[in-house]
Amino acid sequence: MKIGYDGKRAVQNYTGLGNYSRLVVDSLARFYPQNEYILYAPHDRENPRLKPLLKRDNVRMELPDTAPGRMLSAWWRVGGGVTAQARRDGVELFHGLSGELPFNIRKGGYPSVVTIHDLIFNRYPEYYAAIDRKIYDYKFRKACENATRIIAISECTKRDVMQMYGTPEDKIDVVYQGCHESFSIPADPAVCQHVRLAYGLPERYIVTVGTVESRKNQLLAVKALEKLPDDVMLYIVGGKTDYAGEIEAYIGSHGLSDRVKWLQGIPFDHLPPLYAMASLSSYTSRFEGFGIPVIESLSAGTPVIACTGSVLEEAGGPGAVYIDPDDVEAYASEAMRILDDTAHRSSLVKLGQEYIRRFTHENMARQIMEVYTKAING
Repeated sequence: MKIGYDGKRAVQNYTGLGNYSRLVVDSLARFYPQNEYILYAPHDRENPRLKPLLKRDNVRMELPDTAPGRMLSAWWRVGGGVTAQARRDGVELFHGLSGELPFNIRKGGYPSVVTIHDLIFNRYPEYYAAIDRKIYDYKFRKACENATRIIAISECTKRDVMQMYGTPEDKIDVVYQGCHESFSIPADPAVCQHVRLAYGLPERYIVTVGTVESRKNQLLAVKALEKLPDDVMLYIVGGKTDYAGEIEAYIGSHGLSDRVKWLQGIPFDHLPPLYAMASLSSYTSRFEGFGIPVIESLSAGTPVIACTGSVLEEAGGPGAVYIDPDDVEAYASEAMRILDDTAHRSSLVKLGQEYIRRFTHENMARQIMEVYTKAING
């Protein structure tokens, strides 16, 4: 079978949707090597995370093959040029990996699948510009209407798609994604020592990974840090938005400057040991479509404090503890128990690693292939 993909995010994004796009295609190419996988991208871009994928014999990338497509590459992607190009290439199914499909995908003559990650822009409109919300809502709604089948990355997202877009339940399949396999490989002691020295890591620290934005709610961990022993530090890993200024103001006014450290743009291969050496990780987002940092942490053998209210219980299962996103006292209490109670921490690690076995790349590839079969069979 020849399968086409919206490859924009796989080519242009280094995290988030880019990681998901590359992971899906790579996993399918590994476990179903008899197929051909084509990434359709409006532009090429130097991306070291894409290179290993394109080295596979059954994966290739295609750019617009007509002069109008090259001149209007953004419209080629959403307006329909890619639909005709994929048909010329003999594509038998097209998968939109980031909530979008070409508007004319039904004219392609082949079935289509779209992955919906979340509809946070509808649940929390205050986090988005009005024009962005309207664009996202229009694109995602049309994709859900036009797709032969829909993949939701969690039960929470499935419920949102049904409620907000009126999509029939039997059109949606939930397929959980995994994280990069490097997180589950025991960290090399020499690499750990290098990372510890590079970032001045103390014996006990908390790590939180994700874009620093108000929805991610990193300030909760900062506030709880005041109630923890002075030797415990917090490392915030991720790109900053304006919300970082609010956190920095709190840090400065509460004498926490020596205990909170910011890490931005760190190499990807430093993340697994950064998780593995942490006393615990923190992912206190108010709402997520899934929550890959929870999976990454549990894969590395580090328990997680997460928040109730969205999908994080689906991601972490019994390997994490869950608190209200505004409950500083609960955070501090749970953190102290993990720090001081070795048996409790070990139990969380064991339960978490058993739970996340369901998120293997092979399981994801098998389930996606089952979705493709449903789409092809009508």
